[in-house]
Amino acid sequence: MKKIIFLIQVIFIGCFSTPTEQDLLNKSNPNGIYGEKITQTEKQKINTLILNDEKFLNQNVFISGEIIEVCPMRGCWIKINDKSSDYNLRIKVTDGDIVFPLSSKGHRADIQGVFTKLEFSEEQARRWKMHLAEEKGIKLNLDEIILNPSDLFEYRINAHGTKIY
Repeated sequence: MKKIIFLIQVIFIGCFSTPTEQDLLNKSNPNGIYGEKITQTEKQKINTLILNDEKFLNQNVFISGEIIEVCPMRGCWIKINDKSSDYNLRIKVTDGDIVFPLSSKGHRADIQGVFTKLEFSEEQARRWKMHLAEEKGIKLNLDEIILNPSDLFEYRINAHGTKIY
């Protein structure tokens, strides 16, 4: 009888345990839906969004492309390229709400979310560059970071839904 109760407890605990953020980050097969189901059907190209930002800023958009980079720390962003230009776009989600697996790199993704533009002061841009380097294990000296004009802003999509395939 004790064995049966123990077995039931093990099965019960196993059924209701949720994977940790680290488990999700290291998931071997990234295919699936992350966040909300995608409902938009009209896809935009990344270069269309960036070159016509006044039309698309703060609007819901739908893009598709290849995942070329994944946040190595928490899986809280991916970088997408759709081969329409040299532009890449960071896709950001709320930390911990959605975790993009590291294995996503090289896969394709459909993304739906709000197209935004972050603007940085020089100090913020230096700290942002330092943060991105630290995520990759690279140490930078804040005072030695050289900024380009493109470092003072970043276009991104705050994603509501992503399908990786």
